[in-house]
Amino acid sequence: MKTAVIKAENLTKKFGDFTAVDAISFEVEKGEIFGFLGANGAGKTTAMRMLCGLSQPTSGNGTVAGYDISRQSEEVKKHIGYMSQKFALYEDLKVWENMCLYAGIYGVPRREIPETIDAMLASLEFASEKNTFVKDLPLGWKQKLAFSVSIIHRPEIVFLDEPTGGVDPVARRQFWELIYKAAADGITVFVTTHYMDEAEYCNRVSIMVDGRIEALDTPANLKQQFSAVSMDEVFTKLARSAKRGDN
Repeated sequence: MKTAVIKAENLTKKFGDFTAVDAISFEVEKGEIFGFLGANGAGKTTAMRMLCGLSQPTSGNGTVAGYDISRQSEEVKKHIGYMSQKFALYEDLKVWENMCLYAGIYGVPRREIPETIDAMLASLEFASEKNTFVKDLPLGWKQKLAFSVSIIHRPEIVFLDEPTGGVDPVARRQFWELIYKAAADGITVFVTTHYMDEAEYCNRVSIMVDGRIEALDTPANLKQQFSAVSMDEVFTKLARSAKRGDN
């Protein structure tokens, strides 16, 4: 029996008279790569912030890693990793210094940090860059390092908010290899992306339009449902119905 590690039930977020997220319901299973798609203004980032315990829902319910996102937001934060589109590492620190800093922030026991860092650098084939300043790394390597830091504490779930923005196709593919490895190790991956080819890599995909989830299924089933040859075509057909712009 598969276990749902993210649950949302009629999850809603309003800002005054504006409904950014409109009663969305879905579940994400342990070890799943779940794509959370939507055009700018669809509400996906607002929904992700609620699931990460960073924003209180107006109504509805949600649990992440078994913790209530409204009443136990601090526990939620302890059991997840997060990587934003905006590069969040410290450019003027060395690779190992960034890893050490975030390992401490995420609560990795002090005595385990050196071994954890060395093991992660080895898995990335990045040991030779241990003492390199982050500002001197290519963008693709920065993104891979940021992802590795986001899971350095072995969270149950990692939230990735458009993690491959601005990265070349080869580096994007390498980044997704890291995602596959994390999922194979049992980490649930919740990812937003603007690249529809990346939607094909997900186990399941939801597509938001104007604050609501208008489609949710495997990429293959969605293409069949919408008589489309690609996820880009599926997304385009749904996005045409959107009535609002950026929020």
